[in-house]
Amino acid sequence: MKRFGAVQPHDLLWGLPARALPADAPLWVADALGLGQPVVVRRALVAADQIAVGVRGQQREQRYATLMNRVDIQHQISPEQLIAAEFEGDHDWPALKALKQIKPVMDDLGLVWGVSGSAGFELASGFSALHAGSDLDLILRTPQLFSRNHSAQLVAQLEYAVCRIDVQLQTPNGGVALREWAGTAHQVLLKTDHGVRLIDNPWLSIEQAA
Repeated sequence: MKRFGAVQPHDLLWGLPARALPADAPLWVADALGLGQPVVVRRALVAADQIAVGVRGQQREQRYATLMNRVDIQHQISPEQLIAAEFEGDHDWPALKALKQIKPVMDDLGLVWGVSGSAGFELASGFSALHAGSDLDLILRTPQLFSRNHSAQLVAQLEYAVCRIDVQLQTPNGGVALREWAGTAHQVLLKTDHGVRLIDNPWLSIEQAA
């Protein structure tokens, strides 16, 4: 049996069998898996031998949350593995142009970052997910406090890109939107395995922040 590294939110996984889907799953979900599409890891509290994942359909509203057994993982790609991915499609979408534009800015941070969302899905799998109006979604791994001032500077640096760029800061306690953390609101939304929390400092544990 193959051994894979730690599975984190936004990772893409291959191997979920259609037979493992609940009986009431929409037909398009099994169709997507039958085409060989990956699933994306999401945040949720699950048993140790399972992973919370989401399946993408062809339509934007087609998103299906389910569980995947760890033993079914056949292949795994993380967002940071996609930074240097070569796009071989027929369209040079704005999101991919933006990725090339902002790579020096992100690299200069000295932190691990990667591509998620539709761009990450398409780069990793080759399945069409982007369109002319797609945003570029990125993750930035911030194990230590990433200051609000630094966040505001980064938002400003990314504004010149050819499409909107949304960055999610991955803290030890969950994910927070860069733009929100760069703002003036006292509390921000932190996405955790327990759900969404309003918190003053995403780098403090829930108990410390209480």
